Amino acid sequence: MLEGVRVLEVAEYGMVPAAASVLAEWGADVIKVEHSSRGDAIRGINAFGVPPGAGGFSYLWETFNRGKRSVGVDVAAEAGLAIVHQLAAGADVFLTNFLPEARRRLRIDVDDIRAVKPDIVYARGSAHGPRGPEAERGGFDGLTYWYRSGAASSAMPAGTDQLVPMPGPAFGDIQTGVALAGGVCAALVRRARTGAGTVVDTSLLNSGMWAMQATLVGSNMIGSDQLAPFDRTAAANPLNNTYRTGNGRFLALAMLQADRYWARLCEVIGHPELAGDSRFATIHSRAEHHRACIEALDAIFAARTLAEWEQILGEQEGQWSVVQKVGDLNGDEQAQANGYLQTVDYGDGRTIDLVASPVQFDERPPAMRPAPAHAVHTDEVLAELGYSGDRIIELKIEGAIT
Repeated sequence: MLEGVRVLEVAEYGMVPAAASVLAEWGADVIKVEHSSRGDAIRGINAFGVPPGAGGFSYLWETFNRGKRSVGVDVAAEAGLAIVHQLAAGADVFLTNFLPEARRRLRIDVDDIRAVKPDIVYARGSAHGPRGPEAERGGFDGLTYWYRSGAASSAMPAGTDQLVPMPGPAFGDIQTGVALAGGVCAALVRRARTGAGTVVDTSLLNSGMWAMQATLVGSNMIGSDQLAPFDRTAAANPLNNTYRTGNGRFLALAMLQADRYWARLCEVIGHPELAGDSRFATIHSRAEHHRACIEALDAIFAARTLAEWEQILGEQEGQWSVVQKVGDLNGDEQAQANGYLQTVDYGDGRTIDLVASPVQFDERPPAMRPAPAHAVHTDEVLAELGYSGDRIIELKIEGAIT
């Protein structure tokens, strides 16, 4: 979809690199400028107990940088900055998450890049947005997307005073990165139609608020600072609830049109008498006697294993799902059928399974390529800019490139 589009990324960590990885999967040529000596800081991060190098990979690096070309450039050096400006002059998109002060100091801010490419799409990812008292402040998705947006407090189970931590590394970075990739594509359409470049902004705060929008609007409607936490024992619709199976796994029911499915559900779970019980006959009576209904279903679901319930619930039309552990996704037949999880071969005996970006075109999953080693494409990219081999060696000796 983006064949022929060149993206220049000067960014680190998760959110903006995630956007660039999506653009790469959609066909763009993404050149990532990394710090000349250490590379992107995310290469060395130990997150959620997974150390760098586990399984032969730096897993967060691979997650956010597949399909790119890596060049090692010291942007703070005059010769390095000249390279970045040359790359920008030939690019359609410039992506960064450097803080405003760093962009100004390094001379890669909007006006600097537009001086060499007036119609470029300049895309920025930030923690708090480009205006306001915190525009210059940095942040991370755990702080801003998860905690500040209200997601963490809203996810607290009823009866607990413990905050729920973010479910995994880069949870908010990934969501925000997809939004930024979409914004870049909209700006490319505008440029194709009008010739005008656009500054595209997204932030962890905006993305977190977008994810919590229905909760925020609902809270405002009832004059509260948040919606009531979910209490499964008090669910007014027992068919929109979770249940533990006999082997300690969980099922989720989401039968919002409960009367449509109730009788058949009772039949397949082996308790047709529940459908005739006056306490449970309609959605209104089940709501009135919800605790008794939930207790009855608790006992029934606890009597069989998850595998047995998967077979049984498949015989009725109501909506349900297994509450999967993330590792279960490796064997999820539906995910496999759609190419959502793909094995990427690095050609040196190493392979890694990565999730494809969540958009497909013409029902084809994207062709996923490995993330690059640090600065492995520096010589190649500089040769494309017209640098001679001797000049490339001189720049390496100077420390301007790696």
